Amino acid sequence: MIVDCAIYRDGRRTQGPADLSDALAECRRAGEAFVWIGLYEPTEDEFGQVTEEFALHPLAVEDALKAHQRPKLEVYDDSLFVVLKPVEYEPDNDIVSAGEVMVFIGDSFVVTVRHGEQAPLAAVRRRLEAEPEMLRHGPAAVLYAIADAVVDHYVDVAGELGTDLEELETEVFSPVGGGSRHTASGIYAFKRQILEFRRATVPLAQPLARLGGDLGGRVPFVPDKARPFFRDVNDHLTRVNESVEGLDRLVSDILSAHLAQMSVRQNDDVRKISAWAAMAAVPTMVAGIYGMNFDHMPELHWVWAYPTLIGALVVLEFLLHRLFKRRGWL
Repeated sequence: MIVDCAIYRDGRRTQGPADLSDALAECRRAGEAFVWIGLYEPTEDEFGQVTEEFALHPLAVEDALKAHQRPKLEVYDDSLFVVLKPVEYEPDNDIVSAGEVMVFIGDSFVVTVRHGEQAPLAAVRRRLEAEPEMLRHGPAAVLYAIADAVVDHYVDVAGELGTDLEELETEVFSPVGGGSRHTASGIYAFKRQILEFRRATVPLAQPLARLGGDLGGRVPFVPDKARPFFRDVNDHLTRVNESVEGLDRLVSDILSAHLAQMSVRQNDDVRKISAWAAMAAVPTMVAGIYGMNFDHMPELHWVWAYPTLIGALVVLEFLLHRLFKRRGWL
């Protein structure tokens, strides 16, 4: 559905024709005006009129309708198509969820298509309308503001992931929580959320580099004066990607450390069991020998034989206990 539709002249929102074709024609006649249409999960019929009026490329339209796209930048004859993936992090459930924002910009028009509940564009529109100096730069300013808002939220999410990772690290290396059977599954689930986050941030680096002019060549509908702003957004994204890469490596190290920790604890348990089994084997062996039904056995009829044997067993068990204790088996 169409969430908002407005004409901006000289950086300010104005009233204009309700018909999209008339609005676009008026903006192109004015020269310093553009129309901005915002849609939320449109159907094919709802998007059909927009596609026809703004001559959007059918491949880009297909991507905008079906969603589930990687962040990318596509240049067509009459428009520029950019896909961004805003994310939200739920600390209570440790879940990273990603939406999608598709932006078409062209001669005197901006079309935004949003999928998912993440990053509503109404806040971006309000911020831009409060800064007419920025809106005077046209559709490229809208694209910059959306990309800046998305990447700024990446910074917040990366910070929240870092905080939760510190808590997970504390749990893993604590004497009590580190041995929980659910710890490994929790670490792996956290790694999956970081992977979901990276799917949104890493592919966006190249489109922002192209918009900033770092890869050479000129991107249509993006004036040269706008390039430094996109380079600034790309710098923020680079820091986010470096942070996320560090988190990913740290999670892998924590998982390896946890598995090694569990292996060491299992070895300790095996050694303790082996030590107690060895201590139990001595009296079992002696009792087994004296339990055999033979008439001629050493000291069988001696009156002090039983207490002497028990005393010898106690001494042997004491010596074995000290030996295993000294070697760290008990």
